[in-house]
This record gives sequence, C-alpha cells and structure tokens, in this order.
Amino acid sequence: MKYFFVVLIFLCARYNCIAQFQITKPDSTALPKGIILKGHLVNTARWSDSLGDNVVILTETGEYQSPTMKDDDSYRDEELYGYHYLVQRDSLKILWKVYDFIKECPVDLKANFIKNAFSVTDLNHDGQAEIWLMYKTVCHGDVSPSTMKIIMYEGSQKFALRGTNRVKVSANKFLGGEYFFDDSFKTSP
Repeated sequence: MKYFFVVLIFLCARYNCIAQFQITKPDSTALPKGIILKGHLVNTARWSDSLGDNVVILTETGEYQSPTMKDDDSYRDEELYGYHYLVQRDSLKILWKVYDFIKECPVDLKANFIKNAFSVTDLNHDGQAEIWLMYKTVCHGDVSPSTMKIIMYEGSQKFALRGTNRVKVSANKFLGGEYFFDDSFKTSP
C-alpha cells in the first residue's frame, strides 16, 4: 500500500493536487432523490465543475452469506461500489460505476476502500475533476498480498493502477508490492 501512496503523493507534488472545487460530503439523507445505495455508505462528495453538479458515492456491502453456496455457510461474498452521478435538474445521469467483489470465499475476505484515500483533484487545471478511488480485494487464509487498485476517472475516462500490497512474511522477506499502469494511464497527459 505504501507504494500506491508514493505514486499519488508524487502526482500531487508535481501537479498541485488541491482541488479548485467547493466539495461537500452529503450524508445519505442529503443525497439527491433517486439514488439507491447497495451496502453501507463509505464516502461521498458533491461539487460543481465544467460537467455540472456532480455526486460521487462509495459503498461496501461487508461480508454476507454466498447465495450460490446456501448449503455451506462458510462461503461468503463481499462487494464494493463507486458511482459518479451528474445531477440535472430533477434527474440523475450516471457517468461511471465501479464494481468489484470477492465471491464464494471460505477463508478471510476483504473488498474495501482504503480509508482516507478517496480524493477529488484537478491536476491538469482544466476545470473538470479527477476522482481517485483506492481499494483492495482478497480471499486468503494466509499472509499473502492483497490485490490493490487505484482507479482515477476524469469525466467518463478511466485510468487504473493495479497491483498488490507488500507484505512482510519474515524478518527479511517480503511478498507483493508489484504494480502496473493501464495503457490509458501511460498515455495520459
């Protein structure tokens, strides 16, 4: 996880990460009508930019019994969701949706957003927000690395950094820590 933050800190230092938008964090009672949440609310942000009135919502289900494995209660699922809505008068338009999950896991599982890693920026100063999400998913019964992702959206364009967290398995041995940028991130301005 440290390496993911290093990348984000590098980008922020180079491009001045402070968003020029007035960002509010509405709770579930202050969200626009018509938004249906699956799971529990983890984070929200609302702002106006060149796209209009924006709302981003992050939710997690927590673990629950796998419906496909009803005969064995040791199998569980966990999901996470991210939504970006444009509020247009009395209607909503979904700009993008993130969905990830762990299914039918008989051991330890996680599908969680990383605390304090959600961010809204304007790195290229074009008046359109970039939305940063960071999360991990894993189904394991040992100390192996978790899958980690940093997803950044600008408008409907998705940019992703995928990899694993680095785990210390003995005094001098580590596993994981690998990461790679998708092609859209590599060629982005």
